[in-house]
Amino acid sequence: MIWDDTGFLLSKNKYNENSLIAEIFTKEHGKISGIIFGGTSKKIKNYLQIGNQLFVNYNSKSETRIGYFKIEIQQAFSPIYFENSQKLFCINSSMNLIKILSAESQQNRRLYDLIVKLYQIIDEDNWLNKYIFWELELFKILGYDLIFEDVVKKEIIDEKMVYFAKSNTEKKIVPNFLLNKDHQINDKKILLKGLNLVGDFLEKTILKPNNLSQPISRIQFLNSLKSI
Repeated sequence: MIWDDTGFLLSKNKYNENSLIAEIFTKEHGKISGIIFGGTSKKIKNYLQIGNQLFVNYNSKSETRIGYFKIEIQQAFSPIYFENSQKLFCINSSMNLIKILSAESQQNRRLYDLIVKLYQIIDEDNWLNKYIFWELELFKILGYDLIFEDVVKKEIIDEKMVYFAKSNTEKKIVPNFLLNKDHQINDKKILLKGLNLVGDFLEKTILKPNNLSQPISRIQFLNSLKSI
């Protein structure tokens, strides 16, 4: 089985002294694992940054055996943000979510296009606001649609409408922008509350039922935002 495609690097792990095992989310074939021979060489490793877009040639002797990639850089996104730790952590977190939540060898063009969209919004002034909705769209594509209107209640406090989600053990305020789908909120404290709330949904609805833990990369992303 031999094919060519384009894709985004989701992960890489050392396979032996000179090679790597990589996971790449491709346009036509979905998430694919394969060996990159010579992946630790200076010629290749510099552009094997998580989130970079690659042109890949994949070769496998059978569907039951891991194949190998020949790769060329198509667009080096990650190095653009080496001086911006929040955005770099955001990219790593996003790629890791796709890695752990997507199925192997299943084409999903909506998911591929969503990765392309990530790089369109991350350069905007209100990128964090739009990224929160990006995560919600990711979960929806994967079959976990969070419709806030179905899970929140509302009350008037100090002449202002307040939304909240209530369980047997806790009551959490839901920032209004999540229900109003307001992409212009710039208050970092409010946005961080929204991101944490979406993280609670991720953990309770998606990760725990599938015996998965909160990705370290997402925790690092959240921690990086606390300083802004």
